[in-house]
Amino acid sequence: MKFRVALLGAGNVAWNLAPALEDAGHEITEVYARTLRQAEEITERVYSARPTNDLDFSESRAEIFILALSDDALSEVADQVILPEGSLLVHTSGTVPLEVLDYSSASYTGVFYPLQSFTKGKKVDFEEVPLVLESEDEETLQKLKKFAKSISPMVSTMGSKDRKALHVAAVFASNFTNHMLRIAEEIMHRQGLDKDLLKPLII
Repeated sequence: MKFRVALLGAGNVAWNLAPALEDAGHEITEVYARTLRQAEEITERVYSARPTNDLDFSESRAEIFILALSDDALSEVADQVILPEGSLLVHTSGTVPLEVLDYSSASYTGVFYPLQSFTKGKKVDFEEVPLVLESEDEETLQKLKKFAKSISPMVSTMGSKDRKALHVAAVFASNFTNHMLRIAEEIMHRQGLDKDLLKPLII
């Protein structure tokens, strides 16, 4: 099942997600960012998406609207965006509860959380990315499952509380590990030692 998708946000998640969705056969219709140039950074990576800095999507052909924004911006954009009737609005945050979308104009809401660190310029293979979903509506959840399974075989559902705990665990597993490795590299550098000596151990 293929969907028409609009991405709201032009950061690391959107940079990686847009081509992954298109490769899976979905159509990216629009990309929103505060400035057109930011939106164009993403639309240049896909076939025919339109860049926009306008939150009026009332005439959009998209069925799924993905808020790939910073946690701080989610509430404001969700409240301001104007969506077509019958649309599904999801956010990609690991820590923000589903309820942040309650006052949006969306007919249906959910969470589409990719459990991975993303960087612009570094392509991620979504087949190796767990996708965590949430929705209070069973039909919406089933739709999200079909959508998620088109790009990753690792799809699960959980509530906001469990997702937040998962995110905290992920921070320890990923970010803190990177921090420890940086400290190890600094120690090696300070002593004038070759940091490559640590590579087998790190691997």
